[in-house]
Amino acid sequence: MSAPRIAVVYYSSTGHIHALAHAAAEGAEKAGGEVRLRKVAELAPDDVVRSVPAWKEHLESTADVPEATLDDLEWADGYLFGTPTRFGNIAAQLRQFLDTTSPLWEKGALANKPASGFTSAETPHGGQEATLLSLYQTFMHWGSVVVPMGYIDPGASEHVGNPYGVSHLADGSRLDEKVLDAARYQGQRVTDMARALAPLAIR
Repeated sequence: MSAPRIAVVYYSSTGHIHALAHAAAEGAEKAGGEVRLRKVAELAPDDVVRSVPAWKEHLESTADVPEATLDDLEWADGYLFGTPTRFGNIAAQLRQFLDTTSPLWEKGALANKPASGFTSAETPHGGQEATLLSLYQTFMHWGSVVVPMGYIDPGASEHVGNPYGVSHLADGSRLDEKVLDAARYQGQRVTDMARALAPLAIR
């Protein structure tokens, strides 16, 4: 087949998820994938964003990243979605985008494609696993094939901390290169799965 097409779609307020998304995209490309890196639209009021310097700075520094559309999902053979943890759930900005996918779901355009997720939270038990499981419920409704991290790659497993997907402890410290490597592995894994599942995708 031609190169698997991978959509890496994310929401990031201060940059941690943005960095993980870039790493996942790198892993997908290294595995031979054609990648679209997309952010979802910011929904928070401008005065709220500007009240948090890191949030404002990140929004301005990523202004050149295209916003995700349904065309990106229909185009792709596989998906990686990134979101910060918000009270044990995915961020409203990503949720809003996912809630627009009914037209693709209705015609089966999301079915039989691999999908995986990554997240971050400020505390070790801040709801990362619940966030990923919530995201995976959407994939199940789509008929996608959930691709967890498992404990397949020893290096990735050691630094992710769970078998569901990459999870970063966003406690103010810099992203560890080993966590970024785990995200690269996740991108590679989804790409490999997209290549294998391509004959089953509904076009």
